[in-house]
Amino acid sequence: MKNDGTDHTAVPAGHDGRTRHAVARLLLEQGPVTAASVAEQLGLSPTAVRRHIDALVADGEAISREAPRRGQRGRGRPAKLFLLTEQGRARFGHAYDDLAVAALRFLAEQGGEEAVRAFAERRVSAFVDQHRAAILAQADSAERAKALAVALTREGYAASARHVGAGEQLCQHLCPVAHVAAEFPQLCETETAAFADLLGTHVQRLATIARGDAVCTTHIPNTPRITVGPADDLTSDGGEPA
Repeated sequence: MKNDGTDHTAVPAGHDGRTRHAVARLLLEQGPVTAASVAEQLGLSPTAVRRHIDALVADGEAISREAPRRGQRGRGRPAKLFLLTEQGRARFGHAYDDLAVAALRFLAEQGGEEAVRAFAERRVSAFVDQHRAAILAQADSAERAKALAVALTREGYAASARHVGAGEQLCQHLCPVAHVAAEFPQLCETETAAFADLLGTHVQRLATIARGDAVCTTHIPNTPRITVGPADDLTSDGGEPA
């Protein structure tokens, strides 16, 4: 077949919406990330992916930043990394935000801050109880962090975990309650404390989407295996956001 110079890996116009959503999803889950990496994972050409990313940037749904240089500075422009803005994350849904905020405001008026905190603790406790056994069955802190990321992803948080320095870094790329937590930080605070209790170690919340960061990031220090049963009561000093 004669090469006419056309980018045949580009997706047909009728599929642009689904492809752009897939591109945005990778920016959400892995950002900051390069266009080349997105193209490789989706099986598209870099040109096709850049077209979608440029559209997301033009619509205010994504932004770019320069990738940090490693080693000796070379020639040419530095690589660009892309990630979603708050507007871009909104395409993945903030269902019932207004209702949730209104309900918590009413709860705060009727029962004060402690009532809001009690609600937040009960909410995260339901999540922890459901996934505790699977997470604590893992051999070490690295595996437990990965298991926690899997559990959070199943709950809609698009989470991942990786080794960083002397511990593990848990990243939640999507927060279904970010808009609510922006007004009621008790949701983030009780979540951090629950992670510490579940893992049996002090954890540190480094960033949150609710505060305007791109990702909710939690540092989990390396710890030896903890042998406990699902019903054991783990205690910790918790962890307050940085």
